Amino acid sequence: MEILQNPRLSYSPIEERPDFSWPEGKRLAVYVALCVEHFSYGSGLGLPYSPGLQHPNSYNWAWREYGNRVGGFRLARLFDEYDLPLSILLNTACYDHCPELVSVFRERGDEIVAHGHTNSENQNGMSVEDETALIDQVTRAIRENEGMAPRGWMSPGAHPGPNTEDLLKKAGYDYTLDWPMDDQPAWLKTSAGPLMSIPYPHEVNDVPMVVLHDGTASAFADMAIDNLEEMMEQSKHQPLVYGITIHSFIVGQPFRIRQFRRVLDALKAHADDIWFTTPGQICDHYQALPDSQKVKP
Repeated sequence: MEILQNPRLSYSPIEERPDFSWPEGKRLAVYVALCVEHFSYGSGLGLPYSPGLQHPNSYNWAWREYGNRVGGFRLARLFDEYDLPLSILLNTACYDHCPELVSVFRERGDEIVAHGHTNSENQNGMSVEDETALIDQVTRAIRENEGMAPRGWMSPGAHPGPNTEDLLKKAGYDYTLDWPMDDQPAWLKTSAGPLMSIPYPHEVNDVPMVVLHDGTASAFADMAIDNLEEMMEQSKHQPLVYGITIHSFIVGQPFRIRQFRRVLDALKAHADDIWFTTPGQICDHYQALPDSQKVKP
């Protein structure tokens, strides 16, 4: 059979790339992405947490809504306690539904990453016109509420369409989190010029680990800590990005927060060697590197 090649990405082995460092000579950049989402009641997509029951239903909607009523606030205070930044992957429907929660992250100074309007829809299958309108709607909502346009995008359900990258670049976006393929920034080809792909975790992510694979809270914490320790070793040879993705309604549950504290303790134990950051700051730093220290678009 003919193997179709990805038109947006060229193969690049990590062992053959230029060397560089993060700020202050650090070799490991760490960011924590917190997904703050809102779902249409009784319709649309979303994770089921009650197998065998018709979906969507009140049980699943309420499970996810816990994050907006309780879990998100708990996680904001947890990261206050540890003095660590968050990167908020925000459904803009939350501006109307739970503005009090969004204001907590605004007051903290966290980066707001566009995450569509609601996770009850995804972009794959949308017409170019409809997807363009969606991106414009989301961008305007964040600009109006935060005073600046978002720099980055993460598609709802991690499910972009074939035109998403072209439309994002045309709309002024600098980076996307939709491509979990690397531990360093990479360049995607679009019709409007290169778009940066910031490493995003598919594995150290509470959706696949906890919901899809039935992982326990302690197993998720162990995974995140093991990944940290191994990447600390690997980063001696190559500068790396370590992202951790959590959701307000998953890790925001009290018993998972208790275990997740172990992850934050491990991160702080390596504070002298880690750049605690956000995807936008990673994008800025990589773009500003001399040409000799980065892969060119």
